[in-house]
Amino acid sequence: MAGIWLDVLDELAGTCTAHGRADLLRTVRQKRAQLLDPALRVLVVGEPDQGKSQLVNAIVTAQVCPVGDGRTTVLPTVVRHAETASAALVRTPPEPQATTAGSPATVERTQLPLDRIAAGVSGTLVPRSGSGPAHVEIGVPRALLGAGLVLVDTPGADGVAGSGGAAPVAALHRADTVLLVSDSTRELSVAELNMLLHLTRSHPNVVVVQTKTDLVPDWRAVADRNRRHLQEAGVPAPLIPVSAALRMRAAAGDDHQLNTESGFPLLIARLRRDLAGKSDTLARVSVTALARAVVEQLAAPLRAELDNQQATEREGPIARLHAAQREVDELRRCSTRWQNTLVDELGDLLSDVEYDMRERTRQILRAVDEAFDTADPLTGWDVFQDWLERSLTEAARENHEWLVQRCDWVARRVASNFARYGHHVLPPWSMAVPDDLADRLPQLECPPVDRFTLSQKLLTGMKGSYGGMLMFGLALTLAGMPMINPVSVGFGALLGGKSIRDEGKQMLRRRQSTVKAAVQRHVDDFFVAMTKDCRDTVRQVQRLLRDHFTALTEELQESIVESLRTAKQAAETDAAVRDRRQREIRAKMTGLARLYEQAQALTAARPGPVLLEQPA
Repeated sequence: MAGIWLDVLDELAGTCTAHGRADLLRTVRQKRAQLLDPALRVLVVGEPDQGKSQLVNAIVTAQVCPVGDGRTTVLPTVVRHAETASAALVRTPPEPQATTAGSPATVERTQLPLDRIAAGVSGTLVPRSGSGPAHVEIGVPRALLGAGLVLVDTPGADGVAGSGGAAPVAALHRADTVLLVSDSTRELSVAELNMLLHLTRSHPNVVVVQTKTDLVPDWRAVADRNRRHLQEAGVPAPLIPVSAALRMRAAAGDDHQLNTESGFPLLIARLRRDLAGKSDTLARVSVTALARAVVEQLAAPLRAELDNQQATEREGPIARLHAAQREVDELRRCSTRWQNTLVDELGDLLSDVEYDMRERTRQILRAVDEAFDTADPLTGWDVFQDWLERSLTEAARENHEWLVQRCDWVARRVASNFARYGHHVLPPWSMAVPDDLADRLPQLECPPVDRFTLSQKLLTGMKGSYGGMLMFGLALTLAGMPMINPVSVGFGALLGGKSIRDEGKQMLRRRQSTVKAAVQRHVDDFFVAMTKDCRDTVRQVQRLLRDHFTALTEELQESIVESLRTAKQAAETDAAVRDRRQREIRAKMTGLARLYEQAQALTAARPGPVLLEQPA
C-alpha cells in the first residue's frame, strides 16, 4: 500500500528539485525515510510541570525519565526498545564542523550509568560550549517499544520552540504522533491553545492528553470544558484523560480494573493503531499534510511573481505606453481648449474695452451738456478746451491700462491650459500704456459761433421799439391822443429792450448747440481713433499668443509622439518576455495544483481517524 504515497512523495521531491528548493527537498526526503521506518516516533510536548515525564514512564510502566520536585528535563529524552536497560548521551558536533568536513556529522555516544540518567537529562553532563545538539537515549525491554514505538520526552516550554530550543522543533518534523500534555488542575491555557493551533497546522496527528486525573475529583468537567475550548478554537485533536499514578500502581499490582480507570488503555490503543497504520493511513495523512505545506511554499513565490508582474504591467512599459497615449489625447484636447480660450477671451476683451471707452466718452459728453446748458462758449472756451483734453487723455490712459491688464490676464488664462507641461509657458512680451497718448488725440478747434454785435443790438432794438410805438400809438389815437406821445415812446423802448434780450438768448442757445455738436463730433472722432488703436493692439496680442502657443503645442507634440514611439517599442518587447514568463508560471502553478490534488486524493477516500474519548 506504500506505493501510492511513495509516488506522491517522489513526485513532490522532483517538483522541489525543479523549483530549486533544496531545503524543501531535504524535508521531503527526511519525511520519506521517516515514513519508511516501521517505528512510530511519538513526541511528548507541553508546558513545564504538566506530567510529561510521568506520562512517558506510565506508557512503558518503568521509571525511565526522572520525575519529582526540583527535577527538570533540559535535554530531550528518547525512549526506545532494548534487550537490556541502558542509557547514553548522544551529541552531534556543531553544524559548521559538519559542513566543513563535507560529510554527515559524526554522532558521539557516551554511555551513562542508569543512576546518572537524571544528571544527563538535566544537561549537567553536556559542555556549555563547543558541542552541538544533544539528547539522552534510554533503552528498556518492553513489548510495546519492541513493536516499534519510540517515545520522545521534550523539555517544558511555553511554546513549540520555547525553552527547549531548536531540538523540539526538529523533533516535531520527525515525529509521527504528537502528544500535548496538560494536567487536570486547570483548563487549557491560551498558550496551550496557540501551541495546538500551530501543531495541527504543521502536523496531521496530534492528541491532547489530560494528566493527573487522580488529583482532581471533577476532572471530567475540566475535560468537557477543554473539549469545548478545542472545538471553539478549531483544533481537530482528540482529548484523552489519564492518570500516570494509577497506571503505575496498577502495573505494580497487576490490577486491570485500576489500569482501565487510569485511562491509559485508550491512549495505548490509539498509539497501537497509529503504529499499525503508519505505512498506510498515517502515511497518507502525513504525505497530504506535507504536500500541502510544500505546495504552499512553492506556490507563494510564484503567486508573488505573478502579482509583481501584473503590478509591473500597471507601472512598467505597458503603463508608460498607455500614459503616452493619454498624453497624446490630452495634448489634442489641450490644443482645442487653448484656441477656444484665446478666441473667446479676446472677443470678450474687445467688447469690454469698447464698452468701457463708450461709457467714459458718454460721461464726458454728459458733463459737456451740463456745462454748456448755462455757460457761454465765448467766455470760457479756453478753460473748457483744457478740461476736455485732460478728460479725454485720462479716459484713453485708463482704458489702455485696463487693456494691458486684461491682455496679461488672457495670456495667463490661455497658458493655464499648459500647466501640466511646465511653468514657463508665457510668451516673452511686454505691454505698457503709450506715452504719447496726448499726441494721438485729435485737436479740437473752437467752432465758429455768432457774436451779438452793437449794430445788431441797435437794429434789433429799433425793430422792437418801432412795432411797440406803432401798436400803442394806434391804440391811443382812438382816445384822441397823437400817435407819438410819451406813453407810446415808453412802450416802444420796453419792447425794444425785450427784443434785444430775446435775441441775445437765442444767439446764446445757438452758440451752445453749435459747441455741443462740435464736441460731440470731436468725441466721436476720439472714440473711433481709440477703438481702432485698441482693436489693432488686441489683434497684435492675438497673433503673438497664437504663434507662441502654436509653437509650444508643436514642440510638445513632437516630444510626446517620440515618447509614445519609444514606449510602444519597449511595451512590445516587455509584453513578449512577460507573457512567456507568465505562461511558465501558470504551467508550474498547474503542476502544483495537480500534485496537490493527488496528495488530497490519498485521504479523500479514506475514513478519518477515530477520536478516542474517555467515557464519562
